Amino acid sequence: MTACDFLIVGGGIAGASIGAELAAHASVTIVEQESAAGYHTSGRSAAMYILSYGDPAVRRLTAASRDFFHAPPPGFADYPLLTPRGCLTIARAEQKGELAALAASLEALGASFDTLDSDQARKLVPPLHAEAAAAALYEPESFDIDVGALHQGYLRLARARGASLRLDAGVSALEARPGGGWRAQLADGESLEASVVVNAAGAWADTLAALAGAAPKGLTPKRRTAILIDPPQGVAIDAWPNVIDVAEQFYFKPQSGLILASPADETPSPPLDAAPEELDIAICVERIQAAADIPVRRVARAWAGLRTFAPDLTPVIGYDPHTDGFFWCAGQGGYGMQTAPAAARLGAALALMQDVPADLAGHGVKAADYSPARFG
Repeated sequence: MTACDFLIVGGGIAGASIGAELAAHASVTIVEQESAAGYHTSGRSAAMYILSYGDPAVRRLTAASRDFFHAPPPGFADYPLLTPRGCLTIARAEQKGELAALAASLEALGASFDTLDSDQARKLVPPLHAEAAAAALYEPESFDIDVGALHQGYLRLARARGASLRLDAGVSALEARPGGGWRAQLADGESLEASVVVNAAGAWADTLAALAGAAPKGLTPKRRTAILIDPPQGVAIDAWPNVIDVAEQFYFKPQSGLILASPADETPSPPLDAAPEELDIAICVERIQAAADIPVRRVARAWAGLRTFAPDLTPVIGYDPHTDGFFWCAGQGGYGMQTAPAAARLGAALALMQDVPADLAGHGVKAADYSPARFG
């Protein structure tokens, strides 16, 4: 029977990153139910690094991840993890109050941004309609994240530090051992023993908790749709920033010569292999065309993934207060990529019973903000 200090259930960005951090200090096994790690969410992400994205607790993790993205460990990735993109948040006239609130939150983070009028916003993205971009906020220090490089880099780092990755290895049962620790039964019949189970199961996190006899945290998988469409004929788009409306009803950005767009849908879903629905695609096209003169002649590709949120939209990171040896690392929502470096270091420190790392604390990261104990 295989034994380890930490059994991490889930091979997406949450499991891969905390696994890499823990493997520097303890024995780690990562089990993934699919034949490829990150199949349901991480592998379908078109993430960006945007300081203004998410609630204050998420923004603090994002800010604390910045140094890692700009200077990852040697050999982590063959190319830079970030590519400059910029983020343009647009607002209609009646939404200027929301834009002002966003500006205030960025000031509190010490983030760089510019407030723009309609003409300035449309100079960056000429097809925007004047009424859709009556005012705007531009963040020059926003970036495209190389999602594949980040995820694979963490898996590579985990293995280099001695972690084992098991694919096609779903957990069918969890049994608390007398005297502490766990015995996990895998779908193929093999058993594993571990001192601690780390719940990085994404959309299946509450399901895994039930196997351990832990109370669910109300984590909800939500479907997010994305499409690729052609740019307007004769229009150069490579220098466009990511465009998002202040109410987060849609966003679009350049992607490999096409335009990646999303209706920013958050439709509750059971944990499954998500697929795009025609209605969501139509809503996406309608919202983009209402905001900008971008004729949609065809949808080159459409896909969907699951993003799993806690009830308060803040990740759940920490030991379960009522189930010994059961550690939560779930509920990253749509922020898992941009917060991964800081969230993984926070999670590893808490799992090892250590204090919050000083540099994270310097960004205002507090363990209590992410603790599963906050749900009672």
